[in-house]
Amino acid sequence: MSKYTVGLWLYQNGGGEAIQRKLIDRLRERDIGVISGLDLAQAMAHKGSVVCNGVVMEDLDLFFSYNAGQQTQYQMYLYEMLDRFIPTINNFQSFALTEDKFKTSHLLRRHGINTPDYCLCRRNNLDALRTSMIDWGGRAVYKPTDGWGGTGIVRLESEAALGMLQPFINQLQTQHFFVERYIVNDHSDYRIDVVDGEFIGCYGRKAPKDDWKTNITSGGSVIIREPNDQVIELAIKAAKVTGLEIAGVDLIYDQEREEYVVLEVNGIPAFATPEQEGFGLNFNECKIEKIANLIERKIIVKKTYEKPAEVKELIYAAS
Repeated sequence: MSKYTVGLWLYQNGGGEAIQRKLIDRLRERDIGVISGLDLAQAMAHKGSVVCNGVVMEDLDLFFSYNAGQQTQYQMYLYEMLDRFIPTINNFQSFALTEDKFKTSHLLRRHGINTPDYCLCRRNNLDALRTSMIDWGGRAVYKPTDGWGGTGIVRLESEAALGMLQPFINQLQTQHFFVERYIVNDHSDYRIDVVDGEFIGCYGRKAPKDDWKTNITSGGSVIIREPNDQVIELAIKAAKVTGLEIAGVDLIYDQEREEYVVLEVNGIPAFATPEQEGFGLNFNECKIEKIANLIERKIIVKKTYEKPAEVKELIYAAS
């Protein structure tokens, strides 16, 4: 019987099943057992416990949730509660923050990290957006604050385009409206993977011909890309500021201002697919190892914290 037990919910498509098997093997080497398939969509809470597939989630030593495509508000709701009782990866507070584009950009800017200039205002205050767009040369990008994969993103070529968006804005359930300055770039980006504050790997994404979105779900393609030290340092700093233990930091190069800009910080950056590994993306093994180390460290920190004060003193004295 393993010394510790971890709950796991990891995506299965795109090579995810093989990644899961390797991660489980790495954790078993550390005397950490794994209960996989703990999809909180199947969970219910009663009598002080969240129960998923017969497992009392609060009895686990850690819960690792890594499935962007099937995440729902119900699962997030339970994820937030579990984070109060057991370690989660990513920790819920940081994960929820980075699910919101405005909150992420605002926090990064407050810490001196370049992001696109932005404006958030009430849906009925388009004058503020027009003023910002004039300052930006008339070009902007509308983004849902909670969207992903490029869904719902609209490029605005002039301030007059705001008027065309008014009927769309009126249908939105959200009370706010978020736009960013359009960054002139070569329609390619960097995705830097960071685990526990360390650089893991990098690749790029390139928009299809006659388009500007690099997202894979929008038709973009993955390309090999070598990051320089500046890009790596910026990504590590962005991950640290948001508090994510595992982060995928998206950057582009602003050709007008001649600087790198952080577009997003993703809390569930995908592993390389088998096809991508075939043409040179070789960071999966390193990423799996670092995640296993991270899980082990977070469990041990929690267990040490839970020990009586006199036991802690002995541990600290021995170290």
